[in-house]
Amino acid sequence: MESPYGEIADVSSPIDLEFGPLANSLVLLLEAAKTEIEHDQEAARTSLATASSILQSEIERRSRGEGSGTGGLAGWQMARVRSYIDRNLHRTIHASDLSAVARRSTSHFSRSFKQAFGEPPHAYIVRRRLEEACHLMLTSSVSLSEIALSVGFSDQAHLCKLFRQAFGQSPSMWRRERETSWRG
Repeated sequence: MESPYGEIADVSSPIDLEFGPLANSLVLLLEAAKTEIEHDQEAARTSLATASSILQSEIERRSRGEGSGTGGLAGWQMARVRSYIDRNLHRTIHASDLSAVARRSTSHFSRSFKQAFGEPPHAYIVRRRLEEACHLMLTSSVSLSEIALSVGFSDQAHLCKLFRQAFGQSPSMWRRERETSWRG
């Protein structure tokens, strides 16, 4: 059966929203939906709804002027901070570490980070950890406990609590739904 949505076009938007790591999560969810549409339409709808929700939140956040970068961090600082966070998700990341990477005082850094990214450093780091956990759940058979530790959560329970808050279901259920649809 051919998907009613056809192939997803590779279209470059003239507007660069600089989603950064958020784009990875959206791509994973949309790819999962594309694969699931023929085998498990409910799982596809769930993936599309999650992607839509993430995208809508980002658009609303940006339309309120959060994350505009005005008075926040320079482009090079944002790139260095993003890179540092992504390379160090597996360990504890302190505001002082990030402020040193951005070459700002710790007190000024947190305000600048929120202006640039639209959320406080801790919220951004937690979101990136959850995105990376989703990626690992989709692309590996590693246990949730190992995934939790590899992305910087203290244990599986911590991952489960934050995952449920963000996605409305446990990571094991989320993973199971997607594994079922991938196998067909």
